[in-house]
Amino acid sequence: MCPYGEEHYSLFLDTAAAICYTEWSEYQPALYFLLYQIDEQDNGFVSFGMRKFCADGTRFTINGKPTMLRGKHDGMIFPRTGYAPTDVNEWIRILQTAKDYGINHYRFHTCCPPDAAFTAADLLGIYMEPELPFWGTIAAPGEEGYQEAEQQYLIALGDQMLDAFGNHPSFVMFSLGNELWGSPERLGEILRHYKARDSRRLYTQGCNNFQHFPLVLPEDDYFVGVRLSKERLIRGSYGMCDAPLGHVQTDRPSTMHQYDTIIFPEQKEDADGEAAEEIEIQYGTGVKKVKVSKSAGGLIPTKPVITHEIGQYEVYPNFREIEKYTGPLKARNFEIFRERLAAKGMLSQAEDFFQCSGALAAACYKEEIEAAMRSQYVAGFQLLDLQDFSGQGTALVGMLDAFMESKGLITPEEWRMFCSDCVLLAQFPSYTLISGEMFTAKVSMRTVLPQDGTVEWVLMNENGDTLGKGSFSGKQEPGLSEIGRIFCPMPEEISSPERLFLILSLTDTDVCNAYDLMLYPAIAMPELETQETLCITEQLDEALAALQEGKRVLFLPIETAQSIPGFYCTDFWCYPMFRDVCNWMKKPVAVGTMGLCIQQDHPALAQFPSQKYSTPQWYDLVSAADCAILDDTPEGFTPIVQMIDNFERNHKLGILWEAQVGNGCLLVCTSRLSSAAERPEVRWFAKSILSYAKSDAFRPEQKMTPEQLQKIFLPK
Repeated sequence: MCPYGEEHYSLFLDTAAAICYTEWSEYQPALYFLLYQIDEQDNGFVSFGMRKFCADGTRFTINGKPTMLRGKHDGMIFPRTGYAPTDVNEWIRILQTAKDYGINHYRFHTCCPPDAAFTAADLLGIYMEPELPFWGTIAAPGEEGYQEAEQQYLIALGDQMLDAFGNHPSFVMFSLGNELWGSPERLGEILRHYKARDSRRLYTQGCNNFQHFPLVLPEDDYFVGVRLSKERLIRGSYGMCDAPLGHVQTDRPSTMHQYDTIIFPEQKEDADGEAAEEIEIQYGTGVKKVKVSKSAGGLIPTKPVITHEIGQYEVYPNFREIEKYTGPLKARNFEIFRERLAAKGMLSQAEDFFQCSGALAAACYKEEIEAAMRSQYVAGFQLLDLQDFSGQGTALVGMLDAFMESKGLITPEEWRMFCSDCVLLAQFPSYTLISGEMFTAKVSMRTVLPQDGTVEWVLMNENGDTLGKGSFSGKQEPGLSEIGRIFCPMPEEISSPERLFLILSLTDTDVCNAYDLMLYPAIAMPELETQETLCITEQLDEALAALQEGKRVLFLPIETAQSIPGFYCTDFWCYPMFRDVCNWMKKPVAVGTMGLCIQQDHPALAQFPSQKYSTPQWYDLVSAADCAILDDTPEGFTPIVQMIDNFERNHKLGILWEAQVGNGCLLVCTSRLSSAAERPEVRWFAKSILSYAKSDAFRPEQKMTPEQLQKIFLPK
């Protein structure tokens, strides 16, 4: 009989034959049961697993074999009940869902889950890291801010966690808290206390301690953080209050970024030896002042590095989720966001905003996770998050909703292409290619288990025509290794842009990965000057005069007075929360937009094939754009290329739109095309909108008054 109940009997049967002398791991979560009976009233059992989870240099090992932690954050979000479940079945559902998405590790943010969670993790093979419930300052006795009662309570609570849950083999790591400050010496003392009490797991001083000025204590078994100095970033995205921003937010999309040269730069940074200074940091939803020593910067780690709370790419609310809140918690936040969108006359676009922002967020997560996978000195990552977080202003950063249920944005199989124990990686500098040139890419594999198959690659277009293919053979040992290079000439004789797919696969397995590319014929930048049937101008006065005469106008403004800067990446975490933090800290506020919503079938884009959502071909166009605020246009007035705003402001934002103004026809593009004219995608975009503006199809149905146009482009 299964001690945990008949419903779990099959899980034990799967490993029953291997119980004796079998070590516990994610691949074989074998458990032992010590049954005891002292008398008729005193009997029971104790479960445990035989495993050895270690830090070996800069990597983790399980039972002597290397592993990589693919983790997620858990903040105890349970909308149907308002509290964490205490039954094993529900935790099996939760953890199995995460495992379906390639997750093998859980970090519990300033909390410890109930025993049922550890039991489920034991059964499924999930590496657990609970944390003391603390986010603050640990000062040493005699220092300002020392709270003896608080510290003694926390230390005793940690003792109880070790006593209560220490036999669970899944309990492999322990953290003292989240983003702590204070005395490194005192943190080291507390770690020594726990390590002397229970040496069966690894310990760390906390997650992202000392933020811009990280350090590794002698007592640390591993390091969790987002940077190794202010400029040495090991995460792809940040809030503006923690700038500089990450590569996913600022760089043109590519597959080249890795962290190895950041973790171990060519020369160690010199400590400047300056005295401690007082700085302001983000603290929860507010700010606090802390003292730091600049000499703490420039960390060169000698222990495993885990990247902290990576991701945080926001998705627009899915209002269909409202009906799922059947428990004590109601989705009043979603109801307010829906009312705001309706008040701006864009409720009919809600589903498009959700789908398009979600597609961009998924692409950002892929780029972020692959950067970690391409870095041999990254021992693991902790997502924030695979699921939405209901607090801190509502952070809809998940591919799953707050119920750990799919939003329909990406399947587990698609997610595991880049988040699994074996990932195929292609490295190339640009997603946009030019006809006649050579496409080159390095192909690597990040694997936990040895692999002995053939890696095949194929580059094909959307019609299924093969442009090139090949294969690489050879046994791959655990870790990161290059397995081959792709050299594939691009066809010279193509007349229009084509969508391409690079597909990598490992034979006789389900391991594969795919990259979505665009191939452009080489053309010169079109001349954007007034022609016989079309006025092309950068000047508002000239555009208004031509429209008054009933002419066609392609307006390319240099500046847009009522606008928001173009920003390719979707917003970080939650706009209103970090806007307030930045204002308190007197720092610049994030742009706060959430990607494009595109009328991809509009004739203005006939020669610029697009998806409905942001893809890398839009990066330079968006980065060179002002997103015009079109709030005064009528309900139903929809830009051809629209930037999605966050759920607080809900501006109607346009980069490309058309309107009838008087008897004239107006096409407006707020992207400064000349500033990125060397890019092939920008040239084809210019060609497409120019061809449309000269065609008979250019007959806008939407209307705009000259006064509305002036309000958008003239300073107040």
